[in-house]
Amino acid sequence: MGHHRASVRTAAVGAVSAALLATATGLAPVAQAGTPGVRFVDITGDGGTVLKANVVTPAGADGAHAYPLIVLPTSWSLPQVEYLAQAQKLADAGYVVLTYNVRGFWQSGGRIEVAGPPDVADASKVIDWALANTPADPRHIGMAGVSYGAGISLLAAAHDKRIKAVAALSGWADLIDSIYSGRTQHVEAAALLDGTATVTGRESPEVRDVFDHFYASDLSREQEMIAWGEKRSPATYADQLNKNGTALMLANAWGDTIFPVNQYAAFYEKLKVPKRLELRPGDHATPELTGLFGLPNDVWTDTERWLDHYLKGAPNGIDHEQPVQLKSRSAGGYEGYPDWKSIAATRRKLALAGSATVHTNVDSGADGGVVFLSSILDQVARLPPMAAIPLLPRRWAAVWQSERYGGTQKVRGTATLHTTLTPTAESGTFIAYLYDVGPLGLGKLVTHAPYTWHGRTPGEPFGVDLDLFSTAYDVPAGHRLALVVDTVDPLYIEHNPSGAQLTFSSPSDDPSYVSVPLGEQ
Repeated sequence: MGHHRASVRTAAVGAVSAALLATATGLAPVAQAGTPGVRFVDITGDGGTVLKANVVTPAGADGAHAYPLIVLPTSWSLPQVEYLAQAQKLADAGYVVLTYNVRGFWQSGGRIEVAGPPDVADASKVIDWALANTPADPRHIGMAGVSYGAGISLLAAAHDKRIKAVAALSGWADLIDSIYSGRTQHVEAAALLDGTATVTGRESPEVRDVFDHFYASDLSREQEMIAWGEKRSPATYADQLNKNGTALMLANAWGDTIFPVNQYAAFYEKLKVPKRLELRPGDHATPELTGLFGLPNDVWTDTERWLDHYLKGAPNGIDHEQPVQLKSRSAGGYEGYPDWKSIAATRRKLALAGSATVHTNVDSGADGGVVFLSSILDQVARLPPMAAIPLLPRRWAAVWQSERYGGTQKVRGTATLHTTLTPTAESGTFIAYLYDVGPLGLGKLVTHAPYTWHGRTPGEPFGVDLDLFSTAYDVPAGHRLALVVDTVDPLYIEHNPSGAQLTFSSPSDDPSYVSVPLGEQ
């Protein structure tokens, strides 16, 4: 069932994780040396756990005036100096800024709880400390963060009414839908998190147990794992966030291989508070990265504007802009929309006619790329994962193509696959890929998603409806769209027994298709 391959990939990604971590934390000595106004402190968190933190206050603060407070929990595996460049900018703009290393990582005490209840309680303890030990204004408190810090900020805002505004950058709303979408383990993403945590922190026994059963595909623990993830998902507390009225800015990357866009967009739609959604090319946390070095950065600029308006009342106009801001992966400039559903003006179906049978256990050459690296190439050089569509072996991959389009097709939103599947085994996995195919047959990946089933009767057909990962991509005139389906992708654990086959059909009374969302042409 692919478990051996998964363990090999896990070890490999763990090694890559350490390399990435060493690169990322290279900013620490520079930031520390270049920020003389920082005060490093210890804060007692939940249960007496000591959290390492730093405080930056506005120049000339003498205790006679109170300032809005911004709390920044660190990203997964990064040290407390992560945000110092941005913290100094915010302090210069009139904020008390407190960054703390989340429990279980680096020199903070405790164990890694993956944004569990102790992490949420820690955030409130940090706010308590700031109000008692800095010139922070208790009426104007905000939180912000990247990745892990984003998720903790959202969860804290659901549980602490004092938090009036949040900027959650490259975060998650639904932890299970992030790393277990389509009932499929996103093994490279999980292994990256697990590997970096092993290098820089101390996992709790519960977290170690969850990772182990996740890799092992232990279905007897599936519902327990889902419940564990729901407790750590801001989407679970959407009603409480709405009740608290917290102003929420969400930002993410189209190619985020850890927290795919779909779950953030679905969460955004549930919110009834002042809200903003920004989506750009890139992978996990890469749109925000240059801002951590103090360089100009759109995400951090909008973060400060958001906090300025909702904590200071600054009339900067951000509340009058279109709340959904998108940047296409293949075209420059931002597009504004009144809500998520408005990004697609229409939908166009690609019919999946006929019947196709694919054999399992072999990678056809179509895949979603490599965690981090592929989407960074897409962000920087507009080079997504590619495949030569005419050369894909039809024994291992099913392929359907559209006609050549006479004009540009602006794919905007979530493409959906509907098909009928007949497997030869009770469990299995397939991955669906949507490609932009040029005149020479070279396909550039537009989007994809995995799908896994268990407990099906071999030989009995069943319907499949699958949301592919949301995206914004412009297919040039003269190109085609192609749907490719195969059964192996290094990003995921696959569950096909050796020798299994999958047949995709299109019954006359229930035809198969891909529905592609298109923006204004």
